[in-house]
Amino acid sequence: MEPEMLKGHLDTIVLAALEAGPAHGYAIIEEIKQRSGQTFDLPEGTVYPALHRLEQAGLLASAWTTPAGGRRRRVYTLTDDGRKALARRRDVWDRFARAVQALVGGGRPWPA
Repeated sequence: MEPEMLKGHLDTIVLAALEAGPAHGYAIIEEIKQRSGQTFDLPEGTVYPALHRLEQAGLLASAWTTPAGGRRRRVYTLTDDGRKALARRRDVWDRFARAVQALVGGGRPWPA
């Protein structure tokens, strides 16, 4: 997947990866990779700045935790504003994806 195609969508992808529940950075990266069928194998240097940006915007909250026998990790959680933002972004994405599919997929004109 070309990195250029992710521009403008990374924050939405990260929010969606956290929809199922709290997770630390590496788990978020793995969730994105797994749910995308291995298409998005994002480096930490891409995901962590997005996590910090989303937290500063109030869409995520974080807390440090130390699992039994493990090392200290920062766990991120969607806030109520984050859930609302994800819902709005999904609506925009659905409209965008249908329009692109109509243009490049050779299908019927949109909206159908």
